Amino acid sequence: MKKLSIRVISLISGLLLFGSQSAFAVCAKEVYLGGQPFGVKFYSDGVMVVELEEFYNGAHYVCPAKKGGIQAGDVIKAINGEEVVTNENLQQIILQSKGKELTVRLERNGKELQKSVQPEMNTAGAFLLGAWVRDSCAGIGTVTFYDENRLAALGHGVCDNDTGELLPLASAEVVGANISSVTKGIKGKVGSLNGFFSENTLGSLTENTTIGIYGTTIDNSYQKNPKIEIADFNELETGKAWIITCVEGSQPMSYQAEITEIRNNDCHNNENFVIKVTDSRLLDESGGIVQGMSGSPIVQNNKLVGAVTHVFLNNPVEGYGVSAQFMVESE
Repeated sequence: MKKLSIRVISLISGLLLFGSQSAFAVCAKEVYLGGQPFGVKFYSDGVMVVELEEFYNGAHYVCPAKKGGIQAGDVIKAINGEEVVTNENLQQIILQSKGKELTVRLERNGKELQKSVQPEMNTAGAFLLGAWVRDSCAGIGTVTFYDENRLAALGHGVCDNDTGELLPLASAEVVGANISSVTKGIKGKVGSLNGFFSENTLGSLTENTTIGIYGTTIDNSYQKNPKIEIADFNELETGKAWIITCVEGSQPMSYQAEITEIRNNDCHNNENFVIKVTDSRLLDESGGIVQGMSGSPIVQNNKLVGAVTHVFLNNPVEGYGVSAQFMVESE
């Protein structure tokens, strides 16, 4: 995540989130307004290396993964031609290697690479690579909008907590969620929406991008939500706005806010403007913007102008928003 003069934190609770059209194209599309919390069970395409760690082999400390050229953030796809799907799958392959050299196919920054790695035995007699990996995650976020049995949410991608890298999507289930409590945000400490997944399956994700996650929904209840026009980026203005979010149960409410700064019109960027919570109710309940609010719709002049994406760590009353136009164009 880009570091600015103000530290920012992404907002999907428990995790840890391209358009190619012109950023100036007028977008008159209508969508169904979101604001509902949802749960996501995310499974990555391969396993992501989140940390390399040396271990003692009886003579000295070693890290075969590092020696073989593997880096944190790499996604291991296959070993010796066998697809790697889960952490357990990878562990079994390593244990069965008996220390023989392995051919590792991985992905780094969108490019496929091949590395040769030779596991070594630790003092307990187990063969290891010296790499911590992750294959799945889960958390709570907020739906931004629905459109023709599709949904858009978060306003940023699902990223690995440790590396900050966008997780490659294999499959992900979207379920309903209920907010049971709120941990208030304070200066230097991000708050969170706390809740639980319901048994109601909403659909599945199909895309994980830098400006939002997208999927299909089998639940038509969103059609009861109001329809709203998408604002063109150039319609954004500083001044009064509304954040649609849920801090209790599953029913969203409108909270007064203010757009204080328009930062950029980059359709690949999820920090297009600055949003400030001014509603005393939301300030009392959450202290401002907290994890789990990521994706909360932002309405101005009766149009959907964007979604909440990040909170300022040293000032939880404020955070970033992504343009709704860019989210729609990336859909």
